[in-house]
Amino acid sequence: MQNIQDLFDTLQVTKKEQKEIRKEYADALMNANGYVEVTDELKKLREKKKQIETMTQSRMGERYAKLEALKKKAEELDQEITDVAMSTLMEGKTVEIKDQYDNTYEPVYKISFKKM
Repeated sequence: MQNIQDLFDTLQVTKKEQKEIRKEYADALMNANGYVEVTDELKKLREKKKQIETMTQSRMGERYAKLEALKKKAEELDQEITDVAMSTLMEGKTVEIKDQYDNTYEPVYKISFKKM
């Protein structure tokens, strides 16, 4: 198995190279024929889309507010499921859930690092 620090150092070098190539790509796009005009048009269309969405949301009123509340509740339940699953795993027990169609779900683990 490789050393985690060596892998991290390689990742940093790779990300730096990606950043440099992305900058070159952005410069090339700015010099491409019609790119600026297309992006300006896209911004206008996004603004128009947002206006239509806002108008439709206000027309739906309570029904749309309920959708937003349900989205928030779903996020909270997802977090609660994660917390219960982690607690169950810490106790050394197996974690498994099933849906109404008897499909089995197992947890997926992800570890990420943040700068301290």
